[in-house]
Amino acid sequence: MEQHNDLTEGNVTPTLLKFAFPFLLASLLQALYGAADLLVVGQFDNSAQVSAVATGSQIMQTITSVILGLTTGGTILLGNYLGAKKYNDLAESVGTIICIFGIMAAILTVSMVILTGAITNLMNTPAEAFEYTKQYIFICSCGIPFIIGYNALSGILRGLGNSKAPLYFIAVACVTNIVIDLILVGGFHMGAPGAAIATIAAQAISFIIGVSYIIKVGFSFEFHRSHIRLESEKAKRIFKLGLPIALQDGLINISFIIITAVINVMGLTASASVGVVEKIIVFTMLPTIAFASAIAAMTAQNMGAGKQERAKQCLYVGIGCSLIIGIICYAYAQWHPTSLTALFSRDATVIETAALYLKSYSIDCILVCFVFSMNSFFSGCGNSLFPMIHSLIATFIIRIPLSFVLSKMAGITLYEIGFASPLATFASLVICIIYMRSGKWRNNQLFSPYSPSCN
Repeated sequence: MEQHNDLTEGNVTPTLLKFAFPFLLASLLQALYGAADLLVVGQFDNSAQVSAVATGSQIMQTITSVILGLTTGGTILLGNYLGAKKYNDLAESVGTIICIFGIMAAILTVSMVILTGAITNLMNTPAEAFEYTKQYIFICSCGIPFIIGYNALSGILRGLGNSKAPLYFIAVACVTNIVIDLILVGGFHMGAPGAAIATIAAQAISFIIGVSYIIKVGFSFEFHRSHIRLESEKAKRIFKLGLPIALQDGLINISFIIITAVINVMGLTASASVGVVEKIIVFTMLPTIAFASAIAAMTAQNMGAGKQERAKQCLYVGIGCSLIIGIICYAYAQWHPTSLTALFSRDATVIETAALYLKSYSIDCILVCFVFSMNSFFSGCGNSLFPMIHSLIATFIIRIPLSFVLSKMAGITLYEIGFASPLATFASLVICIIYMRSGKWRNNQLFSPYSPSCN
């Protein structure tokens, strides 16, 4: 039987690094096979195909972010139960997670397949890329059950302190995606549709391997088929923890879609450039996301075990570790941005335009080190509502309006528009610092029935 990983003992720094590193590698691989579509299409096809993959992947990323938010709720709940050694509650929570995400997979798949055309229209997709974008979104939508399945299984394992297994699942999927991309896009010149087929094939393999692993290895607590049912109390806790995170991530990604739609009006070059930079930014922020996820899991377990001060140490160590990498990413983006943007396009104009956008946008690589870590800490304490509120304020009151206004001004380039994101993140950081200093994050009652530390 698989033994869970206790994150409530030992030195904080090596414990956090040991947990975060496999998650970071898994995230890098997942982002790599996500970016592989754009990278391979950029090398073998024209800007219309690049724009299609860039726009379509924004839609799919939004769906994935919502799923990740909800799975984070499950991860936190499992971690807190594990810290409190409530093993029957663990089994019931795992069963409830399986039911919730099974239902979601069915609903989202049908909805996205039906709405593919309408969504492509709403994105103000350039005419040259319209049909390719529609095909990409439709094919990827058919693979939603695999996307949801993989992320749900990974969330369960990470909640139990196991961040290594998801790494193995995604490593195989990454190789598969790249190989199929090269065959369909590079060999058969299928463009965006070929890239979409490669993506869902990779997700399917991740899911199948994950299911096989859990069936073979099992858990360190009793778990039977009878546990796979919707426990109302567990479901409420999962949604109370995960829904604010899902709404936060989902609406923020919708804001990216809105901004993409705004910039799409500026033409094919601008559309392709924004898509290229978004892929680059995903990579640069992966270390921060990995450390933030480790903070959430460690905080949940330590709060469950009544170790509040240790949970705070996790936050500080996570910020420090991610900040080192964030500064390096920002510095490189300032020094030689075209070396990054050229990876995703052969069009000289797109490479230069994307480089301008990246130089201003990359300030975010530093600021998110603080905001993502603090959000995960608050969520790990059982308070995921506050991160949602301040993120939505920053995004919908600052970033979107500022991007829209700037895009309508004569002579404005993507360089100026790129500052909208770091300005919004800075506003979030100020709000987070005020909230942290107030001490109100200690007053959450979500875990009070079994975690006195959160009283």
